[in-house]
Amino acid sequence: MTVSGLSSGGFMAAQFAVIHSSTVTGVGVVAGGPYGCGLGGAMVTPACMTGTPSGQGARLVAEMNEMTGLIDPLAHVKGQRVYLFRGAADTVVGQGALDALRDFYKGVGVPEANLQVLGAFSAQHAFLSLTAASDCGYLGAPFVNHCGADGTTGGLPRYDQPGAILSKVLGTPLSAPVDSLSSAPQGFAQAPYLSPLSEMASTGYLYVPEPCRTAGANCRIHVVFHGCGQASAYVRDAVYGKLGYNGWADSNRIVVLYPQVEKNALAGNPLGCWDWWGYTGPFATRYGPQTRSVQAMIDRLAQSGS
Repeated sequence: MTVSGLSSGGFMAAQFAVIHSSTVTGVGVVAGGPYGCGLGGAMVTPACMTGTPSGQGARLVAEMNEMTGLIDPLAHVKGQRVYLFRGAADTVVGQGALDALRDFYKGVGVPEANLQVLGAFSAQHAFLSLTAASDCGYLGAPFVNHCGADGTTGGLPRYDQPGAILSKVLGTPLSAPVDSLSSAPQGFAQAPYLSPLSEMASTGYLYVPEPCRTAGANCRIHVVFHGCGQASAYVRDAVYGKLGYNGWADSNRIVVLYPQVEKNALAGNPLGCWDWWGYTGPFATRYGPQTRSVQAMIDRLAQSGS
């Protein structure tokens, strides 16, 4: 199983991969920050995003939670394959967050060969997709941009971030993405999997390639965590349908899970962000409501014949 995400989804991917490091083998973080940075609550989120959070501090928090059994043993993190990205023009998440992530992974022993850190693209705060309409410097919904000129008139070709992430976190050569999908993304009711106080949406999305619909197909699972204001309720299928993961998934036997979070100002989440500062409870542990909910979805997918 591998995970990735943008912004709050990047924070969520990083913490989920630490919490469940015995089963998560790779993580892709786009414009996110280090594990446990938001433990001080909402008041510290600006410092985590645009200040200079500490990778060493994140490691110390993880070590304390490891000792009390709140996360999997950190020894597993050493074997993870890690992709870290921040656009050089990003005005939402600063360089310090990327540096802290890098320092955290180096501190826990991830070898250089397993760690890819990209910060030179002149990109705003967004996923980068081959098919996005918004250009590289645009800031706004659906937070999916394109960077590059398709390689037709000079300059760099458009950057295929889903492909780059999957190539790194899976660690094996991938078949090229298909032009025509064998299946279609499907909605599913999240309610049966949700823990109390999870503040997640009623509907999640899933892409299951046709070859993976057979019992015993032995397909991988990749979880994509959307960013703030990027759930399907606000950007439709920009992430779960058009970002680009599904084409790669189809040709490489990967089931892609797109869990969804809802906006709720009364619960302290007015922008529809994944919890990385505590609005649902013990977010940085296996007992966090959102972590438990997503893990329940993964467990269901992993059942034979599901």
